Amino acid sequence: MANPPDRDVPSSPAADDGMRLSGTDRVEGFSDAVFAIVITLLVLDLYDPHHGPGELVPGLAAAWPAYVAFLVSFVYVGVIWLNHHGLFRRIRRMDVGLLWINLAILFSAVIVPFPTAVLGDALGDEGNPHGQRVAVVLYALVAAVMSAPWWGVFTYLRDHPELLQPGVSPRYLQTQRIRPLTGLAMYVVCGIGGWFIGPAVGVVCIAVVILYHALTCEGLHEGPLGRLLGVAGRR
Repeated sequence: MANPPDRDVPSSPAADDGMRLSGTDRVEGFSDAVFAIVITLLVLDLYDPHHGPGELVPGLAAAWPAYVAFLVSFVYVGVIWLNHHGLFRRIRRMDVGLLWINLAILFSAVIVPFPTAVLGDALGDEGNPHGQRVAVVLYALVAAVMSAPWWGVFTYLRDHPELLQPGVSPRYLQTQRIRPLTGLAMYVVCGIGGWFIGPAVGVVCIAVVILYHALTCEGLHEGPLGRLLGVAGRR
């Protein structure tokens, strides 16, 4: 029986144009480990509330802001992982530039626990509406900044098609470059809404943008949202 191809074997000099290329196995394994650690760290902000005899239920209920912040960020990191997984199903080889962009994506993921903790603490301080608005704006700002490496990765792949699996269309890369810019604009709107209208509006808006990225993780036209729009367009 023939041995399966090793994805980490460098391509030939003719194929890589003199640059060292490698497979994606190590990068995917390292990235998955980072996502797993980040998503686990989020639970550290859930705490056992101080309570007297018979006051456990009210104490747990009073900690609802921490639960909301945890749930939003857990789904958020999960959606980032889904997008990362969808991306790497279309990548055949890695070069140094793509490795650095992947590190930027991971960096944007590992900072999620920080705005999560700030948001949970602020929402629990009902007497400080200004702090709540600041926390929502911070979360939205961090999320907007996180869009930058995603725009960068699809732009880089557009300019380096040799790194892609056969059959990846230019249309896919073009639409995927639009998604981070759309997300950035939407997160800015969420921050503005959270500041001027109310923190609850900002949090709901952020959740909607996360849902948008979840529905389009395979692409604007390839994912569930694209299929829904296609069905609606045929009616």
